[in-house]
Amino acid sequence: MLQILSDWFWWDHLWLPRNLTWTDLEDREGFVYAKVSHLYVTVFYAALLMIVRHFFERYIATPLAKILGVKDQIRLKVTHNVVLENFFVSTSKHPTRSQLEGLSKKCSWTVRMVERWFRRRRNQERPSLMKKFREACWRCTFYLLAFIGGIAVLIDKPWFYDTWEVWVGYPKQTLLPSQYWYYITELSFYWSLLFSIASDVKRKDFKEQVIHHLATIILLSFSWCANYIRVGTLVMIVHDSSDILLESAKMLNYAGWKTVCNSLFIVFAVVFIITRLVIFPFWIIHCTWVYPVYHYPPFFGYYFFNVMLAVLQLLHIFWAYLILQMVAKFFSSKLDGDDRSDQEECDGSDEDDEGLKNGAGSIKNLGVNRHHSH
Repeated sequence: MLQILSDWFWWDHLWLPRNLTWTDLEDREGFVYAKVSHLYVTVFYAALLMIVRHFFERYIATPLAKILGVKDQIRLKVTHNVVLENFFVSTSKHPTRSQLEGLSKKCSWTVRMVERWFRRRRNQERPSLMKKFREACWRCTFYLLAFIGGIAVLIDKPWFYDTWEVWVGYPKQTLLPSQYWYYITELSFYWSLLFSIASDVKRKDFKEQVIHHLATIILLSFSWCANYIRVGTLVMIVHDSSDILLESAKMLNYAGWKTVCNSLFIVFAVVFIITRLVIFPFWIIHCTWVYPVYHYPPFFGYYFFNVMLAVLQLLHIFWAYLILQMVAKFFSSKLDGDDRSDQEECDGSDEDDEGLKNGAGSIKNLGVNRHHSH
């Protein structure tokens, strides 16, 4: 049964154009092709990246955060209360008015005291500013190095300037060492993001992030096996370009450099719109949808690859909507925080709560992943 499933999964007509088989992509005459076995090592490299990340955040990101003035807010611990804790864990972290009144009677507390307890308890579960900075610093560093590496890989390639060249000679296009390491590094990084997503800062678009990471891993893996490597490198570099600016803006925001952060965020928004809503659909997807049919008849892999790119494009539109919302609030001086973020709640007296309602905040925990997508 397993052999039958394997034979069906690796059926030539699913992955390759008509009249081509896997034997045509065996190394010969100086041509080296991507192999499925190459991808197995990415799981090991993902674990290695997680170890590197641990030491990076501890010995580089943390000292940098202190130099830039990142300071965690003081969080008051809640008074231990079995009734409220059980309700918080098993029922709801945001009780309704009627539930607050019922809990206040059970605990012999005022409704105000119960509200404050839940507010402090929620704040205890939120990631600290230092944790957010370390995560943003790690991603910013990786995206910067990956972008520089991508430029080095593509700068002398004709398909970097003319996307028609992507399909010249396909699928018999030899795998270059630079392409191998660029692909393996990016794929390993996205595996590491998927492995650590449960412990990373959790935002409102958590489900979209999971979809993004999975779509990226599937897309990279499929393009590797089907020898769509040239277009895959173009997809990766397009996404890395804006992610550097995003993570940099987040770092500056956590450090309290609001003016520079806001300016950089505007630059990020412009670059994101250009790369994700212009270059990606009208250059990259156009390249994968229109040009291939001039070289070979459409096959399953052709449709599958373009569907995955379309999924990423839908995520781009979703995140672009959030970005434009933030930009609109920014220019109307009503920007109270990232629409995706899980923000700190004001803690204290009634006067504090009134101040929270009326006060204007700043950009917090700037969101929108690529994760890219690749």
